Parts: sequence; structure tokens; C-alpha cells
Amino acid sequence: MRHRKFGRTGFTTTDIGFGAWQIGGAWGDVSEADGRAALNAALDAGMSFIDTADVYGDGRSEKIIADVLKDRGGQRPMVATKAGRRLSPHVADGYNKQNLEGFIDRSLKNLGVERLDLVQLHCPPTDVYYRPEVFHALEEIKAAGKIANYGVSVEKVEEALKAIEYPGVVSVQIIYNIFRQRPAQLFFKEAARRNVAVIARVPLASGLLSGKITRDTAFAADDHRNFNRNGDAFDVGETFAGVPFETGLQAVEEIRALVPASQTMAAFALRWILMADAVSVVIPGARNAGQAEANARAAGLPAIPENVMEATREIYYRLVAPHVHDRW
Repeated sequence: MRHRKFGRTGFTTTDIGFGAWQIGGAWGDVSEADGRAALNAALDAGMSFIDTADVYGDGRSEKIIADVLKDRGGQRPMVATKAGRRLSPHVADGYNKQNLEGFIDRSLKNLGVERLDLVQLHCPPTDVYYRPEVFHALEEIKAAGKIANYGVSVEKVEEALKAIEYPGVVSVQIIYNIFRQRPAQLFFKEAARRNVAVIARVPLASGLLSGKITRDTAFAADDHRNFNRNGDAFDVGETFAGVPFETGLQAVEEIRALVPASQTMAAFALRWILMADAVSVVIPGARNAGQAEANARAAGLPAIPENVMEATREIYYRLVAPHVHDRW
């Protein structure tokens, strides 16, 4: 697999990592055995970056990661987690040192480590980015040795641009895929200028860009693609990248014509993201070992020709952008 520098942290990671939301919950029935198999397959393929969060299965994802890494031994991958979404209510005032340190202590225990590689604020309210005291608190927690680095996971480009004004923010996790192309404009340029790592999440638009979902696809009651289509549980942009379902299906059919016969649409969609030099790592999820192995293989695909990239941009601006571009 190819490797990219992770901003100014000193870490180097594979350009495709493992997104561990699916092995935690909110994606229907993913057994712990399947979750472990998926993670092991990703690590066997060489992936050296894992992204999780304390709320994924109320710690289940973090604990599975801890167990798998303990069993495997050897050199550890970089493990990033997130903090903040355990707040109830989830409000800006909750992002204080006491709460953040409590969440970090819990993740330290779940992951079985003395120091976290990377902690990300987990899509906090926009107002948090305008509170320097929040980032000062993270500096103090870092100085205490509990975290090596901190960054943010954002919903909006504007939040990303504000976050990287703080000198301690080493990474930004943001939705970037064929259906969410706005980050490639100003934000990617600024992130590169400041040597900030970029983690691209929701790369397959909750499976739409796998090309396997149809109008007849049924989702389990506990799958966010069922219960969050209108943003009832969290930001609607996290589900199908915020694209109306029927519009997404229409766009997928047009994109399908651009995918080489030798590639799956999912692999094509991952390779499309890696065409952006500013992206440090993309983190597709996997429900089983087969999906993890397929994600890893996408790293080795050849570059996408510019005329094909331009065709994807045309589809985006014609069909998708009116629904998402100015919102996120």
C-alpha cells in the first residue's frame, strides 16, 4: 500500500485506513466476530491507520480494536478516536476541560493505552470553534501526557477553516467524496499550506457509491441509513452524504458509466478521493473481512484520467451540488 505523511505529526500512514464505526454500531447487525475479522483483514493488508470514537457502540469499537491489537502484538498502527458526542445535551458549553478529560480517560481505558495517538473533537457545535479555551484545554491534556496530538472532526468547510487557525490542531476529518466535493476548493489548499493532515470520511456516501444499493434495498431498524435519513439522530450529512436518496441513485447510474470494467465502483470512488494530494488518509468502513480486503486493494489502482475526473465534477455540479454544496 502507498503511504502519506500525516501532517506535521511525524506519523506516516497508509493512504487507506480502517473506519471503525461499522464495527461499533448503527449499521445494522455486525457481529463482534465479523468486526474482529474485518479489522484483522485490514491490518493483514497493511493498513496502518484506524479511526474510531468513544460513542461507536458505546465503546464497543474501541474495545474491539484494543483486543485485536493486543492479540496481534508487534508494531501498532496509528489509532485515532473522538470525544464529545457523549454529551447530553450536546452543546458547546459541554466542551470544557473536565468533560473532555473524562472522555479521554475513558478512551484510554477502552483502548488499553497510556497515551492516545490522536483525539478529535467529534463534530461539535459550530460555536466551539470560536472558543479558544477549548483548544487550550486540549493543550493542557496533551501536556499531561494523555494525548500525543489533537484535531477535529467537522461537518462544515467553514468549521474546518476556523479550526486550523489554532496552531495545535494537527488534523481535520471531513466528509469528502464524489458527492461532497467542496473541501477540494479553499480548504484543501489551506490545509496543505499549514501542513494539516486531512482524514476523508464517508468516502462511499454510506454505501451509495458502492453501486450496490437500489430503491429496493432494505435497511435494518438500527441502521442510520434507515433512522437518520432526515437527520433525526445526528447531522443528515453523515447519511448518504446528505444527498436525497433518489438523487443519489440517479447520480450513481451516471457515475457507473465512468468506472473501468476491471474495477468496482467502490474501488473507483476510493481512488477518486486519493487523487487529491491534500488527503492524508481515507477511512472506509467494513462489515466483514472481504470488504476490508477490497478497500485495501483500491490503493493500488492507477490514477484516474483527468477527463474522467472532469466528468465526475460535471455530474456533481449538475445533480448533487444543489443539495449539498452550500450547506456543508
